[in-house]
Amino acid sequence: MNIQELTDEFLLYLSAVRGLSDNTCLGYKNDLVQLQSFLSPQMEIQSVTKENLLLCIGQLSKKNRSSASINRFISAVRTMFLYAVKFNHLQNNPALELKTVKLEKKLPNFMTKAEVNEICNEPEKNELLWKTRDECLFKMLYSSGCRLSEITNLKLSDFLNNYSSAVVTGKGNKQRRVFFEKDALDALEHYLSDRKKILEENGSSFTDYLFINQRGQPLTTGGIRFILSKYSGAEGTKHHVNPHAFRHTFATTMLSNGADIRLVQEMLGHSSISTTQRYTHITTEQLIETYNKAHPHGKNFKE
Repeated sequence: MNIQELTDEFLLYLSAVRGLSDNTCLGYKNDLVQLQSFLSPQMEIQSVTKENLLLCIGQLSKKNRSSASINRFISAVRTMFLYAVKFNHLQNNPALELKTVKLEKKLPNFMTKAEVNEICNEPEKNELLWKTRDECLFKMLYSSGCRLSEITNLKLSDFLNNYSSAVVTGKGNKQRRVFFEKDALDALEHYLSDRKKILEENGSSFTDYLFINQRGQPLTTGGIRFILSKYSGAEGTKHHVNPHAFRHTFATTMLSNGADIRLVQEMLGHSSISTTQRYTHITTEQLIETYNKAHPHGKNFKE
């Protein structure tokens, strides 16, 4: 069996047997395509050595890939070769001793209260695309802490209690409940009225997906990225905002205002509390910054 054949079989296994999401399978595929670009796709898997794989990792480093990207590649390769051993395609695992590289300590990118208000109000001030939809989209992202894929896949049938909450499906097909505050609900009411008109004008059949484009088709993750880039780009606020920044800001806001970290973990759908703890570092930095600005002897204080 060669690398190409193993990759195809492994990806089918992830999708059909393990039931991983399309996004997760695509991530594995992208990393394993890189493996094939470094080694020949026709190379027999029995011929792959640890040294071959280390050279691949070295190539990624030369291309200035981030530590997170390199570690994701290592994880994908290790998982595929474990699969090969488990299903008797291979006896000795060349990826067994591959070690991940040290990650840079980066704090999540989040917005200030003023920046959140600016981007959420931009569709009202500057109607670049579809005012009611885009305002609703931004406010629901901030209110719920949803991932981009979760808000993309949100359906009308997922809502509970007069739209004040919904059940979303996150990573690993895990479901959780998210909540929407009054500003988001007001924006949603206006959007739903416009949404109905758009579907009628386009003669579109009913779609359960909440967010649609002006042709009545469900929005994709790429479509939402485009919408946000328009409003935060040169025609809008001129302060670029990544969709995930809403999620980071949600978590930071909750913890800054005293929410229990275990509850925030649940609302974000994190499997490990250590992931949620990243946001406590942000709030600590905020406290130090405020202290240094406000206290006459605090200018040089560092944690």
